[in-house]
Amino acid sequence: MKEEDVARYLTEHPDFFESHAHLLLDVQIPHPHGGRAISIGERQALALREKIRILESKLAEVIQFGEENDAISEKVHRITLALVMARSLETLLHSIHFNLREDFAVPHTGIRLWGDIPEHAGLAEFAPVSNELRVFAENLTHPYCGPHPVHETASWFGDDGDRLRSFAMVALRAEKAFGLLVLASEDPQRFYPEMGTIYLTRLGDLISSALMRHLHEAKG
Repeated sequence: MKEEDVARYLTEHPDFFESHAHLLLDVQIPHPHGGRAISIGERQALALREKIRILESKLAEVIQFGEENDAISEKVHRITLALVMARSLETLLHSIHFNLREDFAVPHTGIRLWGDIPEHAGLAEFAPVSNELRVFAENLTHPYCGPHPVHETASWFGDDGDRLRSFAMVALRAEKAFGLLVLASEDPQRFYPEMGTIYLTRLGDLISSALMRHLHEAKG
């Protein structure tokens, strides 16, 4: 009889040891961590403790992820309130930069706006951009995260541009792209290609809507 036959028989007859309980006293199993042999009961207890340890570890991960998501949701809530309460375009732009820096710990942020919108003298956000960058934003259906700036975006950060090692880029759009939001960091692991972008997408939607409201008011 092969081992597989014995295993299959015991699986098909789970009451076997009830009628042959004396065998449990004779069966010895190697300890999973080496050394002495142990009984089936001890081996089951060890296996159960290991399962409990794994479940506790997974539960701790779930709790950690939940707490992190709650913290991010609270930050999104705060920036949403700031965007809604802004009474002017200048205040709105200040709130965007301030909240991304203070709440989300993004050390460098840049925004450029273009298209059929009124220009505001002196605001860096309305500085000219290349056609290539406009095309890039129009084709950016999901946030870009990675180590490389796109086109002239590194120059938006002045002398800090040479020290930046990771970037996140979010198109600002209504029916079509009318701007680009760039987040940057000296930390090469802050924005990386495999990271989740759901909150970046939501931030882009919120900021786009707030900007369009003020830009339409300025045109009117």
